[in-house]
Amino acid sequence: MIERRPFASLGGEKLDWLDTRHHFSFANYRDPARMGWGALRVWNDDEIAPETGFPPHPHADMEIITYVRRGAISHEDSLGNKGRTDAGDVQVMSAGTGIRHAEYNRESEPAAIFQVWIVTTRTGGPPSWGTRPFPAAERSGRLVVLASGDPADAEALPIRADARVLGARLKSGKSVEYLLRPGRHAYLVPASGALTVNGVRVEQRDGVALQDEGVLRLAALADTELVLVDTA
Repeated sequence: MIERRPFASLGGEKLDWLDTRHHFSFANYRDPARMGWGALRVWNDDEIAPETGFPPHPHADMEIITYVRRGAISHEDSLGNKGRTDAGDVQVMSAGTGIRHAEYNRESEPAAIFQVWIVTTRTGGPPSWGTRPFPAAERSGRLVVLASGDPADAEALPIRADARVLGARLKSGKSVEYLLRPGRHAYLVPASGALTVNGVRVEQRDGVALQDEGVLRLAALADTELVLVDTA
């Protein structure tokens, strides 16, 4: 099963500081057919104006992964954590029993991010935050696990979910495969470029939902940067 969700079909809104598109129902966008995909609940495509951002607000019992597509994001939270995540890198926040956080673009240029929410498998527990770089060279021609609930993915940022978040950079004409186990849900978005997913063409910032495909064959039609989520 493959369902392509063109970027133009996504919900969202445009404010003076934020241009956001929602792959699933979120905020003022409601679509009963797009309430999530497996444990994946939110995938927002956000462009944030310079010197603006999301002011402090609370979360609980959710895994929130931010993939920075362009620019940088500066994080602050109620645990006292502060950090800056650059383009191509990832931050993870496990909301646990509750946390307040803010995400700002403190740069002079617009920032662009994917913000992904995944339902936790363990409610409660202490909240946490972490970030780490993922150099582009490491993801060249292959999928790299960026965040994962599987302890075997030792190099990935840990999350409290039955899920993996992966990234890759593929040169035009190159391809990579990913094994999708029975019963799993996958969702893929190219941050840039274009590719085919098991023969279905997917353009930049389109989404594609997959299930019961066995092997995902990802073939780049242009230089492509992509993010893939595999969940229960």
